[in-house]
This record gives sequence, structure tokens and C-alpha cells, in this order.
Amino acid sequence: MGRPSRLPVADDLEADFGSLEQAANWYAALHAEGEGGQQRKAWSEWLAASPQHRRAWAHIESVSRRFEPLRAQSEAERDAASAAVRVSAKQAASRRRMLTCLAALGGTGLTAWLTWRFTPLPGLVVAWRAGYHTGVGEQRDVVLADGTRVWINTDSALDVDYDDTHRLLILQAGEILIDTARDPHDRPFYVDTRHGRMQALGTRFTVRQTASCTELSVFDGLVEIRTRSGITERVAAGKQRSFTGDTISGAAAADPAREAWSHGVILADDISLDALIRELGRYQHGHIGVDPRVANIRVVGRFPIDNPDQALAMLARDLPVSIQRTLPWWTTVEPR
Repeated sequence: MGRPSRLPVADDLEADFGSLEQAANWYAALHAEGEGGQQRKAWSEWLAASPQHRRAWAHIESVSRRFEPLRAQSEAERDAASAAVRVSAKQAASRRRMLTCLAALGGTGLTAWLTWRFTPLPGLVVAWRAGYHTGVGEQRDVVLADGTRVWINTDSALDVDYDDTHRLLILQAGEILIDTARDPHDRPFYVDTRHGRMQALGTRFTVRQTASCTELSVFDGLVEIRTRSGITERVAAGKQRSFTGDTISGAAAADPAREAWSHGVILADDISLDALIRELGRYQHGHIGVDPRVANIRVVGRFPIDNPDQALAMLARDLPVSIQRTLPWWTTVEPR
């Protein structure tokens, strides 16, 4: 059995997959039933039966407080939203920003699909202050003053600092693909992250910054890494590295998937279903998890970034899995 799914939220809490799914089902049932419903006795018994149940329930409640449904504009929309989690904007304003999206959802009794994502306030401040930033599921393609082209991936923030002596990009968060232009003034081209600096030597490359490391993939030219502690290494075309403030990983072949996103696709080349879903989850709001019984299924294919529902439908069509939506913000890939 694979590793239990971890929720993409700020809390440092992980519960087993089964308990989390049961808690989500109970949450949906109780909120649909309303106060004083007959299911509350059964829910209380379930809650008391196991410490894992109580941890999972606390986690579901914690996540739900960070989400708020769209304000319905019609009776049909209000009916659809009634099953969603509602919290006071005043209570949550200091902790999260609401991002909303409305799309069709068939076969569930809902007339609309409401999705959104919690983002910690410090991350929002960084994004808002950055010269360029993208929301969840958004991508941008910009051309800088020297002709350098930069593709900015989902949920990313980038600053640009050009002067007479250098060309510098500061990746505050997320992921970028860079195709550098030749500079008539021979100014060096740098990309900074929290883990170090990269110098491009006439090249096309991607940089992704996570909480733990920076991932570099070089597709043309040469890039030199210098970590915060001063370790240096040159990465040639066709290679990739990851590095922290004081370490650089061993050599590996550059993964074409690292730049496929700039063409609007997630490229799966014999990767686990769990890895694919984690990547797909970067482009949509809310939680998406994988049942451990199917997490290790190998997947090959190209999946659209701008249509997560279509990507999930493709998986359900070609693999022995089904897509379950327990709550408006809770999707699970399960055995069929």
C-alpha cells in the first residue's frame, strides 16, 4: 500500500487515507442534512471509535474553514452552493484569500461546481508585490526589454531587475521557463531563488522553486549554479539538477515534462498516478487525492493543463479508476 495522501494545506497534519475520506463523507452528509439531523448520532459514534477518526475530522474542519463558496447569483446557484462549506469572511480574512471558479458538474445533483484554494497571507503579499505573478491554473508569456522570453507557470511570482551591469530575474515562488536573448552590452544574465543564483550562458532552461529546493533543467546552452553557501556547478544542455542552500544533487537527464507545461500539457512518461495527480493539483483549486490502492499505477500520456476535469475524465476512461467528488473542494481518484 502506498503512502497516505497528504492534504495541500498549511497544517502539519497527516491522517490515513481511509479516515480522511470517511471524514469528508460525514462532513458532506451532515452539512447537507442541516442541524438536528438523524445522522449525527451515527457520526458521533464514528468519531468516538478511533483517534484517527478524530484527527481526520479535525483536519477536515480546519481545511473547510479556509474555503468560502461563491455568492450565488440565482436561486439555482444558491441551491448548488448550499452543500458547500460557509465560513465568515471576517473570521478568515487574516488567514486566506478566496479564489473562485465556476464550472459544470454532471451526475451529482449539483447544478454548479464551486472551487477555490487557500493561500497563506505571506505568500499573497509576495505575489501581489512581484512584477509578474500568476494565479492557480494561470500561465503568462512575457518578453523582457532585451528580448528574453519568459513563460510563467501556475501560482508563481517573478521580479525583474535590469540595469547597466546585469540582467536579473528573482523567482519569488513557482516556476518559469526562460529563453535568453543575446545582449549587445554583454550583461550577465542571472536567476535568483532563495537557495542560490544561476547564471545563464546563452540558454533555454526551466527553474522551479519549492519550499525545500530549487529544480533546474537545461534544454539548450549552459547554466552555472552557485548555492547560498558558495558551491558551484555547471549544468549542460540535456541535464537537470536540484539544489538547496548548501547542496547540489547528482546529474540526471533533463525531463521533457519540465518544459511541456509551456505548451499547455502535463507530460506523463511512465510515472505513477500519484505523481501525476500531484502535478495536476498544481493547476486547480481545492484538494485532489489518490486512493493508495491505485496510487502506484503507471501512467503514460499528455493531459491538458487548462481543463483538469477533462484530464480526470481521461484517466477514468483509460485506467481502472473512478473520480469521486465528496465536497465541492474535495476530489478523490479511487478504484473503479
